[in-house]
Amino acid sequence: MHGKKSAPDFLLMLITFSLLAIGLIMVYSASAIWADYKFHDSLFFAKRQLLFAAVGIVAMFFFMNIDYWTWRTWAKVLLIVCFILLVLVLIPGVGMVRNGSRSWIGVGAFSIQPSEFMKMAMIAFLAKYLSENQKKIASFKQGLLPSLLLVFVAFGMIMLQPDLGTGTVMVGTCVVMIFVAGARISHFVLLGLLGLVGFAGLVLSAPYRIKRITSFLNPWEDPLGSGFQIIQSLYAIGPGGLFGLGLGQSRQKFFYLPEPQTDFIFAILAEELGFIGGSLVLLLFSLLLWRGIRIALGAPDLYGSFLAVGIIAMIAIQVMINIGVVTGLMPVTGITLPFLSYGGSSLTLMLMAIGVLLNISRYARY
Repeated sequence: MHGKKSAPDFLLMLITFSLLAIGLIMVYSASAIWADYKFHDSLFFAKRQLLFAAVGIVAMFFFMNIDYWTWRTWAKVLLIVCFILLVLVLIPGVGMVRNGSRSWIGVGAFSIQPSEFMKMAMIAFLAKYLSENQKKIASFKQGLLPSLLLVFVAFGMIMLQPDLGTGTVMVGTCVVMIFVAGARISHFVLLGLLGLVGFAGLVLSAPYRIKRITSFLNPWEDPLGSGFQIIQSLYAIGPGGLFGLGLGQSRQKFFYLPEPQTDFIFAILAEELGFIGGSLVLLLFSLLLWRGIRIALGAPDLYGSFLAVGIIAMIAIQVMINIGVVTGLMPVTGITLPFLSYGGSSLTLMLMAIGVLLNISRYARY
């Protein structure tokens, strides 16, 4: 069906493990002080992240050896399961509230975030839809509208938690996939204008989102409130200079930057490893993007191409948003940095997605 099976993309695997190793080191460095204060164990977050990484690596190798067409076969079932989980997470007593969002379901001592897995399920289903209906995608009613309606139903359910960051990544990923499939530019311009109006409505509907926008434009207007995270993040990045203060020498992790091991881990990395360290991480992400694009172009069929495009778009959008937030170029959205930030659902999903990409690379011609 796919042609001769070969070895997976070694460079992609090497880049992934390099990012993962940097992430494990930085999670320990960024969280040790906070973990020792709160749990009397400086390795608390590092040990859990190592466990998440182990589970993720097993998932990566598992999906690397599972024919990517399996995702096509089970795409509809996966999507339905994720929709059910998005409903369950909204039920009090089932869904767990953290930082004002009901986004987690507790599983023993751990928790899963259904919206993270919805991103992958949506990519798998949309790749199937686009590969089967590519000739119709230029038509607004027959091709574009049905796919967008599905995406925005999922986005609406994620917004009920609310989780604007994850929802934005999912929508952005799907838009890239639809654009690559051949949708008309004129349709995108119109939808883009409608999207801006809708986005403005979402921001205006919640006071905390308005505060995030105003703090982004002028964080010093409320330096101890909505502008606090951005200011502390910039205080971390600035002193890092060219070579950084040295690994483990961050000052901002001493209870200045809230939970530095999650969304703002890049700020601690830039403080400790400087411009050189930050540039190395961005270079690794750029190389990962390049390998992913090559795999998408060389995939033996449309489904493989769209699936690879979706995975790479998801990672790229998430990296751009996270780095944009940390450097003060975008409003705070609560998006993790792939492979580096602390978090089980995010890390497991990313490694699983890389596993799928590696499987596609086994059949790609490049």
